[in-house]
Formats: sequence, structure tokens, C-alpha cells
Amino acid sequence: MVESLSLALYRIGAFKFGDFTLKSGIRSPFYIDLRLLVSYPDVLEMAADAIFGVTQHVTYQRLAAIPYAALPIGVALSLRTRKPLIYTRKERKEYGTASLIEGDYQPGENVLLVDDVLTRGDSKLEAIAPLRVAGLNVIDIAVLLDREGGGVETLAAHGYRVYAALKLTEMIAALNDAGKINTEQHQTILGWLAENRV
Repeated sequence: MVESLSLALYRIGAFKFGDFTLKSGIRSPFYIDLRLLVSYPDVLEMAADAIFGVTQHVTYQRLAAIPYAALPIGVALSLRTRKPLIYTRKERKEYGTASLIEGDYQPGENVLLVDDVLTRGDSKLEAIAPLRVAGLNVIDIAVLLDREGGGVETLAAHGYRVYAALKLTEMIAALNDAGKINTEQHQTILGWLAENRV
């Protein structure tokens, strides 16, 4: 699954070389744009299958996706698992229910938080806060890709378990083996990782 998913993400243009600034403010020589998944149902389904594969032993009643990139992943995973989905809003609605959480849920339920990428873990902690305020239990977090920037360790220090369908080192090794990136690019990413782990 690692090789096929890595090659599929490369095929749709989700893996890019250049000069990028991540949400964390860190500069990166590459970017993985998983927002493209919404336009490729075959790869989106593959992504949901991969996340299901690493989380099928986790006990939860509901999925919660982090907007915006994880919403299509959350929907695909909901269809795959038959588990209902909720999502947190980035801002409270000024009309209607004025809720920060969309979808139906009951306080006390265990929720599997779903996101596309994990780097440092800050956005996961932000997304968990309104879920906890609403009385939902969040212990487990699933991501499609762990950029291996220290997020797993940061979240573990807060009591959360992370399940990643794919790790960055696995992805670039698969792309290198398949001749999609060259040795210099492979080493550039490994060097960036060594310098930016928290």
C-alpha cells in the first residue's frame, strides 16, 4: 500500500518541489498538496483504505475531520467504515445554531480525529479543543501523511495516539525507488527532515 499510494499521490501532482512556507511557518523545499484528492476519487478511495488499514483496531463511534483538506478524506472514510462524520468549523456561524461543530453527535462519544498531514501537531490541538468542550472524547488521531516533524511526539506528550497511513520517509523512498525523484532530491528531503524535527 505504501508504494501504490506514494505513486498515486505523485501521479496526481500532490508532491511538489520548490520553496514553500508551511502553516507552522517553517520553510520547506517540498510540499504535499493533499487538497487535490477531492478531484481524484480513485486516489481518495485509496487514501481512505490506507487510513482504515491503520485504524481498524481503534474503537470509536464517530469521525471528526479538520477543515478543509481532511473533509473529503473524512467523507471517504465515513463511507468506508460506515461511521458518522462531524467536522469543526474554523469560525463560529453568526446565524442559525451558531455551532462550532457541524453534524450530529452525543457527548461522551469517542471520536477519531482525521486530518491530511501532520507536521508539528499544533493544528490538531486547536481542532481538538472545541470537540472536548462539546463533551467528546478524543484520544486517537489518524492522518494520511506524517511529515515526521515531531508531531507524533508532541501529540503523545498531550496524551494522544497518532496513526499515519504513510510516513514521509516511506513515501520518498518509494518515489526514489520508482525513479520519480532523483538521489539529490531524496537527500535534500532527508536533510530537511534532520534539521526540522522538533
